Order: sequence, then C-alpha cells, then structure tokens
Amino acid sequence: MALIVQKYGGTSVGTVERIQAVARRVCQRAREGDSLVVVVSAMGKTTDELTRLAQEISLQPSRREMDMLLSTGEQVSIALLSMALQELGQPAISLTGAQVGIVTEAEHSRARILEIKPDRLLQHLTEGKVVVVAGFQGISSLEHMEITTLGRGGSDTSAVALAVALEASCCEIYTDVPGILTADPRLVPEAQLLTAITCDEMLELASLGASVLHPRSVEIARNFGMPLAVRSSWTEAPGTQVLSPPPRPRSRVGLEITKAVDAIEVDAAQGKVALLRIPDRPGIAATLFREIAGQGVDVDLIIQSMHDGASNDIAFTTLKADLPKAQAVAEAIAPVLRAPQGAAGDVEIFVEPRMAKIAIAGAGMIGRPGIAAKMFRTLAEAGINIEMISTSEVKVSCVIEEAEANRAVAALSQTFGVPLNPNPAPPPEPNLPPARGAALDQHQAQIAIRNVPDRPGMAAQIFTALAERNISVDMIVQSQRCRIVEGVPRRDIAFMTAQGDAEAAKAVLEKLAPTLGMGEVWINADIAKVSIVGAGMQGQPGVAARLFSALAEAGINIEMIATSEIKVSCVVPQAQGVEALRIIHRAFNLERLS
Repeated sequence: MALIVQKYGGTSVGTVERIQAVARRVCQRAREGDSLVVVVSAMGKTTDELTRLAQEISLQPSRREMDMLLSTGEQVSIALLSMALQELGQPAISLTGAQVGIVTEAEHSRARILEIKPDRLLQHLTEGKVVVVAGFQGISSLEHMEITTLGRGGSDTSAVALAVALEASCCEIYTDVPGILTADPRLVPEAQLLTAITCDEMLELASLGASVLHPRSVEIARNFGMPLAVRSSWTEAPGTQVLSPPPRPRSRVGLEITKAVDAIEVDAAQGKVALLRIPDRPGIAATLFREIAGQGVDVDLIIQSMHDGASNDIAFTTLKADLPKAQAVAEAIAPVLRAPQGAAGDVEIFVEPRMAKIAIAGAGMIGRPGIAAKMFRTLAEAGINIEMISTSEVKVSCVIEEAEANRAVAALSQTFGVPLNPNPAPPPEPNLPPARGAALDQHQAQIAIRNVPDRPGMAAQIFTALAERNISVDMIVQSQRCRIVEGVPRRDIAFMTAQGDAEAAKAVLEKLAPTLGMGEVWINADIAKVSIVGAGMQGQPGVAARLFSALAEAGINIEMIATSEIKVSCVVPQAQGVEALRIIHRAFNLERLS
C-alpha cells in the first residue's frame, strides 16, 4: 500500500459532474489499497470571480482581506468533493490549509511554506479516510492563525509540499492536458506528449511559460527528490514523469525557504572568442556556428547583444583545447561578414585563451530577485571584472579571467555559505535528444542601458537596485564592444523583464544613471523570446547552429542570444514569435519526440 498525494486543478473540479468524476477516480484508487491525500483548487473561474467582486468594492483591497476572500474558493471544492466521496461509500474528510497544519510566512497573497505539521492529517489516514485538502492556502502561525495564500501555482505547491512532509511515494498532478508536451498545443498543433522529463528541464520550460506545473512546485520536488507525475483528469494514461535527482538529507523546517544557492561550480579550462560589429541580418549567427560545429567544436555560453541597430556583437566560450579551431573558423568567416554601410569599421575578432566560467546553482533561485545581483556584488567587492554573463532559472554563470578563479570561488563560498561543488552534475545519458521542448514567451520586454562604465561593480549596482524593487530579470547580456566616452571605457548591458515591470525598471535605471555615469535607457516591448530546452544538448556540437539556421532560412532576424547548459534562447520580432516557435519545433523533430 502506497501513500499518494493527488492534486486536481480548477478545470478538473469545475462542475458538479467533474467533481463526481474525480470522486470516482479517487475512490477506485483507494479501493486498490492506496492511502490518498487529495489537494484541490477552486472550481473553474471561482478565483477570478471573487477577485472581480472585490474590485467592485475596492480598487485596492488589502492583501489580508483578499486572502480571507480567495481562500473560500478552495473550501467550496473540498467540501463538495468530500461529500461526493462519502456518497460513493468512501470515508473522507475535508480540511483547510490551517487544519492540515500548513504554516507559512506572514506574507499575505504570496507566502512561502515554512513547515507542515500533519499530525491531524495522519490520524485521519490511519482511520482509512481520504483526506481532501484545500490547496493555495495556509496560516502564518499556530498562534495567530492568520490565513495566507501562496500566490500563483499555490495548489501545485501545496500538493508537493504535503507529499514531502508525509514522505509520500509520489505526487500526481491531474490537469486538463495529457501531461507535459513538447510545446504549447494551442500554438503548435503537432506538439507531442513527453513520457519523462528531468526537473531541471521542467524548471526551464516552466519559467518560459509552460503553465502545466508551477516552478515553485518543481523546485520543492527537486530539492527533496519527490517523484512527480503529470496526468490527465479525463483518461487513465500514465502522463509524464518528472524525474528528480536522488534526495539529499535536508530539514523540512523552512521547507520552501531553502538556500537559494546549493553549489558553486567552476570550469577554468575555457577560452573566449568575440566578433564585434557583425551585420544585423538573418543568417549571420547560423553561418558562424554551423561552421564551428562542422569542426566538431562544442560551444558553451553564447551571447549576442545589439548596438546601433545595424551591427551586433557575438561572443562565445569553448574548451581551451578547441579554441584554435574556433578562432580559425571566426577568422575565415570574418571577411565575408562585411560591416553594413554606415557602421564604424569592419568585423573585429578578439580571442581570450585564459578564461574561467564560474557559476552559482540552485533551484531556490526561482522567483527571488537579487540572487544574480548578490553574485555580481561579491565579485565586484573582490575586484573581479565580469567578461560575460549567462542566466537560467537555476544557474547564473559569469566568465572571468582564469587567474581570478580561485579568489572568485572563495568569495562566493563565503557569501552564499556553500562550498565549491567538486562533482558537478554528471554528463547526460547518451543518445538523449538535443531538445526536449520548445517555448515562446510573448510577455517580456527588452531593456538596454547604453554606455555603462566598464569597471567592477556596475552590474552589481544595477541589478541590486532592480531587485530592491522586486523586479525579476532574465537573459542578461553584456556587450563585448568597449567604447571610450569622455575618457572612460564603456559597454552596453541589456536584459529582459516582464512587460508589466518594464516602465518601473526604466524609472529605477534612469534615477540611477547620473550616479553611475550611465547613458540612455530604452525599452523594446515589440519582441518575443523563443527557446529550446534539453539536457541532451550538452556535449552535442551544432545544437545552437541548428536553431539559428532554422530561423535564418525563414528570414527571421535574431536580436539577442543567451544560452545555458540546457537552454538556447533567442529574441525575435514579436510578430514572428509564433512562426519562430513552430519552426524550431520542426527543426528539432519534436513532433516525433515522446
């Protein structure tokens, strides 16, 4: 007999008939001998309707009263489902988050779970009851009993956290889709169901807009090694398994307030190639990286930043042993990439053979503005300049001079309280597909800062100021081209943020600009970000070239590039975003992936 936690979303319990269907499924599982805890969301659009009612009363209702209001939606669902189970002869009881013992931060509307005290829940299980739990909610403390809600993805988060607290065999997430798909089927009709995906891949896809699982729930599963399954509420199909790494000993106190950074990683055997003033037209990146892949050279980080609208810079890193081949390809291609008319000078190539990549890693970074800024600030205080930056949902990587690697490790270890990871993640299993899924994000804006003084600490000050306003950033790109303005070397920095945060971010930066001596700040919201994600792209030369070539053949220009070990993201014109998504889905044969 296994202990299973199941979660059913709002669509799955959206009507009385659907609640009864869920009850029959749960009842059958219980009769097979499993102990069940069932977490449910509010019915259908109940949360939206309650929010609308609140706004009719007050344009700015207090977050406390909103928690009191919104928490009632789940209480309706749990009572009805418990009644439906009892009608089928299955003993059941409904419990609120408070009754289950979900204790959270005293932070209304966006609380994180501190711990779960499941004594009452366990007692009901020993009595043979199915326990139906209200997702999305908890209490601030057993003393004050303030109702709190967990924000977006709260029911998923509740379910996985309960599974961890109860040491369940697994957590099953039931939804209105058959599982995790290779792309959004509303945009890509050929999208296929994945039988399995790793937590890291799922975190990247979730952060890029895949809405089946919220990143917070995946973070908890990853941290505690909890197996997850995503299945359809309407069929008995097995769905998708989300594979967690082996669990490590970890306290369940502060369950969702784990360390943001778990490990520090360093690779001191890298070299960097930068091409400056390359034409801004489709096909340039494709040509360069296709030739590099043809030489069997595997590139690591790639960044492309835009300057004057007519030319870009592209820089990439590779193993030091492969640097001569990469340099030879760049030098052979450079004469072909003539500067556009009106641009200042021809393409220039810079090669740095003594570079190191240092990274901080941890699933706890998700949704926490300021972690990257903290890394930048630590390096700046140690007098270490950052040459390149690459970010993902669970890792921030910086390229620095090789001679600074040991000092950087020591400084970051002290700041984040974690040691250097002597055994980074093992290489992926052989024969994995290079891409597991493709995603499109049309809700971000690009922000660029011109003429940032090129000295340690600038990135730290910029991103700390944004973090203090709770503005999350993504896809940070620092240009390779250095220009002298008023006797000071300067570079441009660009990044992505949510469209809703773009104006606030611009205001923060414009206020900061006179103090730091920065130039103009501008926003471009007419963009889309397309990405491929897959653990199998590690060690497979040519993955990026394949993506760039597919976009180039369709005449789609790439405005920015940023990569991590398992993700390649490109910024393209918004009007071509859906087309770009479909193109890269086909380019990696994802319509035949399962």
